[in-house]
Amino acid sequence: MATQDVFSAEELARLRGFPEINRAELIRYFTLTGADEAFVRQFRTGRNVLGVAVQLCSLPWLGFVPDEVALAPDAVVGRLSQRLGIAMGELRGYGEREQTRTDHLREVAGYAGWRSMNTAEWKDLDEFLFARAMEHDSPKLLFRLACEYLLSSRVLRPGVILLLRRVAAARAHARTETWSRVRHLLSDRRCAELDLLLVPDAYLGRTPLAWLSVGPTSSSPAAVKAELEKLAYLRRLDAHTVDLSMLPVERRRFLAGVGRRLTGQALQRREPERRYPILLTLLSQSAVDVLDETLLLFDQAISGREAAAKQKVAEALAERAKGGENRQALLDEILTIVLDTGIGDEQIGGMLRMSIGLDRMRAAWAERRERLPRDHGQLSMLDASMSYLRQFAPAVLAGRVRRWARHRAADAGRGDPDGSVRGRCPQGAGRRAGRVRAGEVGRLPGRRGAGRRRYCVSPVLGAGRAGGPA
Repeated sequence: MATQDVFSAEELARLRGFPEINRAELIRYFTLTGADEAFVRQFRTGRNVLGVAVQLCSLPWLGFVPDEVALAPDAVVGRLSQRLGIAMGELRGYGEREQTRTDHLREVAGYAGWRSMNTAEWKDLDEFLFARAMEHDSPKLLFRLACEYLLSSRVLRPGVILLLRRVAAARAHARTETWSRVRHLLSDRRCAELDLLLVPDAYLGRTPLAWLSVGPTSSSPAAVKAELEKLAYLRRLDAHTVDLSMLPVERRRFLAGVGRRLTGQALQRREPERRYPILLTLLSQSAVDVLDETLLLFDQAISGREAAAKQKVAEALAERAKGGENRQALLDEILTIVLDTGIGDEQIGGMLRMSIGLDRMRAAWAERRERLPRDHGQLSMLDASMSYLRQFAPAVLAGRVRRWARHRAADAGRGDPDGSVRGRCPQGAGRRAGRVRAGEVGRLPGRRGAGRRRYCVSPVLGAGRAGGPA
């Protein structure tokens, strides 16, 4: 991007002039102390005194002084005019000679403790901009950060175009540095694989890059299987082994965002020094994102079925309670007779048969139901969802994700020799840690203790997340 294209003409005019000022800024920056007033009154005429006062107060407010000092906001001029006892109109002719205004600014900067840009200041600014450019590539953001840096360092801001040139140089330096840091990862084979991401695939009907960039829209079995296909594709490219820790996190996020935003043709037109870091970062980030999406879809599918089972149990319990009202009324009548101490034990049976009746008690006995299990039948309700879950759960648990998790956990030194994987649950997926053995994975959905499913599955899945590329 050319320097002059960063800001429009209107934006450049605003950056070079006085902005609008609020009351808090007016009081903070345009209140003269006794020493300030003594300093500005050293200048001979009222015009110069008022003009120097505007420069003195504008410098800490903006970090620079606009060329047209006479165009300062009326509120600013009025406040200083009242304090100094000089008419506002005196400022109109201030700065007719550019040299006068420049000389006054130099004296104001020396009095206020501000410095002008020199070789050392330019060097410090370049280092600051390079560090920020490795994290952010937006020229407008870098320009604003540079202005804030100079303001905090009490250094006079140079011209807008000069500062934009430094921003452009920092961005170019960041691109060169990025290439130098990832170049050792880009073998000929890797470059060829990255180039294939930009070539349309007949099976996919699009480029692999576009395919990887499209996320799931539902938690259906088809969506989970589609994410598993992406996961397998990325594993074949060894995307999960790409280590980009030499780049700042923000730089990686920016490069991955560029890769998702641009089309394959646009990326092909970029020079290799810019194209390959983008594709490599996107590939590595996709390995993390697709794994996260797979786990999220799997969790949503299980959570959705579990919530549906809970709802069915609640409805069944409510229906069961309605049907038991007659039996409850019968029990109340029986207890009234049994607990009456005035009725002898030998009389209770006859009293029950006479007052309640055998037919009514037989009818209540015929309507008896089996006792509910401790979970009120929630696991039985989940059994009806197993055909749905088995469409994708075995592939997630016993297939690619489990092997990925074991591989990454072994790399991190967390693999167990017996084939189990220990791990930490991802944030928000539960706090407990557990163990899943290879022989147990296939039995998880169907065993009675499936109520602990999330705590057995989460450590396996969490190991893949914890050990995946950052």
